[in-house]
Amino acid sequence: QLQLVESGGGLVQPGGSLRLSCTASGFTLDYYDIGWFRQAPGKERKLVSCISSNGGVTDSEESVRGRFATSRDIAKNTVTLQMNSLKPEDTAVYYCAAGSPALFRPCRLGNYNYWGQGTQVTVSS
Repeated sequence: QLQLVESGGGLVQPGGSLRLSCTASGFTLDYYDIGWFRQAPGKERKLVSCISSNGGVTDSEESVRGRFATSRDIAKNTVTLQMNSLKPEDTAVYYCAAGSPALFRPCRLGNYNYWGQGTQVTVSS
């Protein structure tokens, strides 16, 4: 059974950091594009950061660029999202997702069809 599990969410003060992890069972994450999405109350789910299976090229949405970074730990079959300088507007449920790669297609345009259950991130003083 293919499964993704996120961990590492929680409550943090503005300016703080969190590190989310996405761990897979039943398949190898290195063969897939991995995206981190978030959904705030009343808003659509949006891609914030991703990493491609081909060469590990990363991309981030403009509002988090320079603050969030996605990386792989192949040995642990895990992808992490390091979030720094967090702002209240980063508050959301964060999901990781996996999608089969396509040649020359950047991860931000990936076809994500395996999803985790989500983890809550709350940025508040």
